[in-house]
Amino acid sequence: MPDTVLKLSDIDSSRLNNLLNKYQLKLVIVHDENIPGSYWGDAEAGLIGNKLYARLDTPIHSIMHESCHYICMDNQRRAKLDTNAEGDYDEENGVCYLQILLANDIPEMLQGRMMTDMDSWGYSFRLGSTQKWFEQDAEDAFNWLKKHHLLTQNKPNFQLRQ
Repeated sequence: MPDTVLKLSDIDSSRLNNLLNKYQLKLVIVHDENIPGSYWGDAEAGLIGNKLYARLDTPIHSIMHESCHYICMDNQRRAKLDTNAEGDYDEENGVCYLQILLANDIPEMLQGRMMTDMDSWGYSFRLGSTQKWFEQDAEDAFNWLKKHHLLTQNKPNFQLRQ
């Protein structure tokens, strides 16, 4: 894991909790153990139902990515969610776009840091960087979020996909 990415221990977790609560998600911090519901294992965030599990060494981009999967999935998948968020290519792009938008709600992160951390972690986009993708090639992701009523006036509206 790159040491340069922002981790849960680096931020005020109360602000993150406030953000997640807007989406009916509960942050559960685990200590010195495997993270329940983690698809990738190690320090990666996990999802089971409306609980997002993380350790203090969990990267914020991982917490936000898994949170955005919860936000972007439909009610049927959300009701049976345990570890694997599933989703298709278009939803995955929507998840990445939304996690960048929501980064501005975490003062220690903001959009620029989110995109840098995503690059450091190994997210890959056609144009070679998260920022280039977000600024030049993400119209489909933006439109997907609008189609599913997750944005209002080009900003997150704190609604779950129905």
